[in-house]
Amino acid sequence: MTQKQSDPIQQNSGYQIDKRPSLMSRKQAAEYLGVKEQTLACWVTTKRYALPYVKVGRLVKYRREDVDLFIQENRFSLDGDNE
Repeated sequence: MTQKQSDPIQQNSGYQIDKRPSLMSRKQAAEYLGVKEQTLACWVTTKRYALPYVKVGRLVKYRREDVDLFIQENRFSLDGDNE
């Protein structure tokens, strides 16, 4: 018997409740961006992209808001302008 996967965003009294974690592991952030975990590790080491991260002990975490902002800031139109 399979368990039904719940929707991460639920309605409650007209308000949306986002149940996705605000901190993502490197694996989750990589999947969200469609890159490999090693790519994110390389970006941190080389400072190639300004994607903020949070250190929790030895772990690297990414705030979902920062990843969404990173996506928005790195969006380009067809004429090559940064939107």
